[in-house]
Amino acid sequence: MTDLAAVSRESIQKGSQSFAAAAALFDPVTRADAEMLYAWCRHCDDAIDGQTLGHDRVALDPQQVRLILEGLYAQTRSALAGEVQSDPAFAAFQAVALRRGIPEAWAIELIDGFAMDVEGARYANYDDTLKYCWHVAGAVGVMMAVVMGVRAGDLTTLRRAQDLGLAFQLTNIARDIVEDAINDRVYLPDSWLAEAGVPAGQLAAAEHRHAVAVLARRLVAAAEPYYRSARWGLRALPFRSAWAVAAALGVYRQIGLAVVARGARAWDSRTSTSTAMKALRAAQGGLIALRGATLDRWRTPPERPPLWSRL
Repeated sequence: MTDLAAVSRESIQKGSQSFAAAAALFDPVTRADAEMLYAWCRHCDDAIDGQTLGHDRVALDPQQVRLILEGLYAQTRSALAGEVQSDPAFAAFQAVALRRGIPEAWAIELIDGFAMDVEGARYANYDDTLKYCWHVAGAVGVMMAVVMGVRAGDLTTLRRAQDLGLAFQLTNIARDIVEDAINDRVYLPDSWLAEAGVPAGQLAAAEHRHAVAVLARRLVAAAEPYYRSARWGLRALPFRSAWAVAAALGVYRQIGLAVVARGARAWDSRTSTSTAMKALRAAQGGLIALRGATLDRWRTPPERPPLWSRL
């Protein structure tokens, strides 16, 4: 393992236990590349939020954040241009991006998503929320697909990878509604908030907790068709990559189900999955991947539903 891969793995194990567990199922080369890509994504997200590995948020003034954002754009373009990188996160990203042929547009679209946070973007309707989800998660999904060997021109498979990213982000939004609201970030559509009678500035208020639970349930339900669509992308992946993706799908989907099950108490503490549940979803992911490598490869996949898509 290279030094860059080792540093990336360490940061992922500290910053995202769910991703680390799923990544362990990849073959060694794919795992190293996936971890290096994810470590760069994590680094960029943390830089904007003033965090370290998703924790210990430090308040940054708007000017600081704008300078950080400009730096992320510049460093990302510099890395993709093949220029020498001193920051390990960007050096790791450069290595995997150039080796795997990750299109610059997708990397920049991820940074665009962070720019939406910096600008305090609001989302008038569900499609607007999905556009945000594309930037911060769908784009990651398609980059990860390329790391797993999917050709950048294989739109059929890439749309399924995009769908998994969208499903993950809808689940994340549901889990973090209150925490995000406390930090002045609201990703729910304004139209949904109006229907629920919850002012955007009061999402974190205790008196609206039952209404927020209804909104979270709506988000989790909205993620379901994207999870179902994403499963049909597994047939195009090598078995171990399909296994890792199927395991991650199961774990994240379980988080959404847990948010719904907890109802109005879902934000009393952070909703997560137990080690035993992760192991169960990983085992089930293996069976799903096996099906994808056998039965599904000989079947004509169903057409992708008429869901929102950036690709």
